[in-house]
Amino acid sequence: MKTLLDTALSMLDLVAVREGGTVADALAIALRTAQHAEGLGFKRYWLAEHHNMLGIASSATAVLVGHIAGGTQRMRVGSGGVMLPNHAPLVVAEAFGTLAELYPGRIDLGLGRAPGTDRDTMRALRRDRTESEQDFPRDVAELQRLLAPAEPGQRIVAMPGAGTRVPIWLLGSSLFSAQLAAERGLPYAFASHFAPRMLLQALQIYRHHYRPSAEWPRPYVVIGVPLIAAPTDEEAEFLASSTYQRVLGILTNQRGRLPPPVPDFMAGLHPPERAAIADFLAAAVVGGPAAVRAGLQSLLDASGADELMLVSDVFDPALRLRSLSLAAEAMGHA
Repeated sequence: MKTLLDTALSMLDLVAVREGGTVADALAIALRTAQHAEGLGFKRYWLAEHHNMLGIASSATAVLVGHIAGGTQRMRVGSGGVMLPNHAPLVVAEAFGTLAELYPGRIDLGLGRAPGTDRDTMRALRRDRTESEQDFPRDVAELQRLLAPAEPGQRIVAMPGAGTRVPIWLLGSSLFSAQLAAERGLPYAFASHFAPRMLLQALQIYRHHYRPSAEWPRPYVVIGVPLIAAPTDEEAEFLASSTYQRVLGILTNQRGRLPPPVPDFMAGLHPPERAAIADFLAAAVVGGPAAVRAGLQSLLDASGADELMLVSDVFDPALRLRSLSLAAEAMGHA
């Protein structure tokens, strides 16, 4: 049985813009959070690509990866993920190849197949054609070729990029990417921080069908975990109301900036709203040190994950850092 102490700890940052704050504030908070996470021994720090969302400032993902990598020293930094249908594989290879040359051995390239935005924004990203099921596997294969050493006579070479072998990860919230990651012998990150329903089924498929590769002889699983930790269960629940409000906004298509916490937010909702938020956050761990330890261990027991990737939307940046510290302590990492 895996223990928390033996499990790697990482973070996914959506770079939330807070109510009353600016994008510049959000970017500065992301860097301070990454530096704090590195000090706690976190293994990696990922940024997610989203577009046309008022409360998220991570749309230029590769730029932000470079910013965070430049402000840290050891921790791996990467995308969680780049939404590959939005980009030509050559452009992605050159961007992350450049990052790999700037920060050798520290860059990850996580790839998703969703647009990460709405239909109008998809068109603004010049995605006029309808994606087929084969587009994503083909683009992943092209990226693998572009990041590998160039072959003699190869007509299109990513420069920078060729020979950097930036590790490619596949991300998913369903079964498609789990199957593809298994076939390609790639590490797999499941988006249980917002879509936990198919977590265990996806991991079973991934592990059962996994074909070892030279870089990854064994399957490797990361799972997303929404986490709010505080000295007491009561304070953690209060702080988590910012996340609950954000999730309700996603579910009702009323997205906005990350709001401050409010007392007894869930109690004021209708039962269907509470149920929808609970379903969205079924993998969430909220509470004091004992509850956090028990919650993380329960997720680990169920999933057998190799790494837990935290998502912590706490309105007060200082209390967000405290939340990460308490999680690291609960896992025995601090």
